[in-house]
Amino acid sequence: MGKNGPLALIFHALLTMFILAPLVVVMLVSLSDKEYLSMPFDGASLRWYREILAAPELISAFWLSIWLGLASATLATILAVPAALAIARHRFLGRDALMAFLMSPLMIPHVVLGVAFLRFFSIMDWTGSFVALVLVHAITIVPYSLRLTLAAVIGLERDAEAAARSLGASRTVAFRRILLPLILPGVAAGWILAFIQSFDEVTMTIFVATPGTTTLPVALYNRISQLTDPVTTSVSTILILGTMAFMFILDRIVGLDRVLIGKK
Repeated sequence: MGKNGPLALIFHALLTMFILAPLVVVMLVSLSDKEYLSMPFDGASLRWYREILAAPELISAFWLSIWLGLASATLATILAVPAALAIARHRFLGRDALMAFLMSPLMIPHVVLGVAFLRFFSIMDWTGSFVALVLVHAITIVPYSLRLTLAAVIGLERDAEAAARSLGASRTVAFRRILLPLILPGVAAGWILAFIQSFDEVTMTIFVATPGTTTLPVALYNRISQLTDPVTTSVSTILILGTMAFMFILDRIVGLDRVLIGKK
């Protein structure tokens, strides 16, 4: 920060305020004492936080989103790690096509994916299946895990792994004890980003979700379309504060630079 001039500091301060302003407004509206979304309001109240307990569909949708994010991010990471190793370390026929195929969910609108998966599930009679929802989310978030894992593999020297192999270690042992710890920051960052994308996905999930597999973003979307009370802002505020607390704890325990950037 000390290397930036006054104009750069002013620009970054204004940009930060512009980014944080909507979050601050949402948090303030969650304290409204009115029956509808309003700013400003007459007095602060925590009534809309208590109302969350009276909306069990939101609580169940939250836990479904958590389990869905954990499962789909883990599955996406399991697929991304061997794919990243193959793409970064080997030259084979169809390498570029494989890379384009794995990254294609970023180029296809999620509305199109939602309609396609809805039609596919209807044909296969998988509508309403949690496993099918995990597969859908895993497919769409693989690119996020793949990109960060691929970056970690590309910048990795192979000397340590080669030394382990020369000392008699099998490929499995060399991967588990040498290679995986070296690329773990990239893998972990990819998993976190994939989890966030899965938890936040709404456009595609609207098409494939059923009353029994409604995620939190879809439940909030449905509530906003039917009601105008500030319960949605109180839920959003809890998610914002929870994310901030998670990132703070992660920074204290591991370090965000190590997880997101790969610094030692």
